[in-house]
Amino acid sequence: MNDDTLGFLITWTIYGTFLQGDSRGWRKRRKGTQTSQPKLAEWHADRLKYPILRLDDQQRCCVTAEIQRLCNFRGWRLWASSVRTNHVHVVVHAKEVAGSKVRDQMKANATRVLRECWKEFVDRPVWTYGGDWQCVNDESSLEQVILYVLEAQDRKGFETQ
Repeated sequence: MNDDTLGFLITWTIYGTFLQGDSRGWRKRRKGTQTSQPKLAEWHADRLKYPILRLDDQQRCCVTAEIQRLCNFRGWRLWASSVRTNHVHVVVHAKEVAGSKVRDQMKANATRVLRECWKEFVDRPVWTYGGDWQCVNDESSLEQVILYVLEAQDRKGFETQ
């Protein structure tokens, strides 16, 4: 963790909604963005053990509230969040905490809330394993990622419902 970091852009996805080989592009651990590989995506889709669930408006609100609650509890500065039907983006400053730890705590707390309120999330994965996080080290980049999280998703037509 760099002490100069202004925040993290954190992203994670709902189980089964973004598979390796996906036509929208995908990320390979330690190798970055990859191009579409339809046969790979189909192979992964055929091996899903659970049906794909998408978050409805009420579930999205609960996850958003839990992210805010956790940030308040931990003393983290929540710059922006956007809980979509199939993925989550968060921009947060958490001094002296690794981005992966922030992401994992948010995912765990969101999972708990969803399982407490909706039985369809019990005894199954809610999220894809891991997720992405990157350091935001200057004010210009911070403004860009906040704008991306709050507005660009809608302009790009990414799913919200």
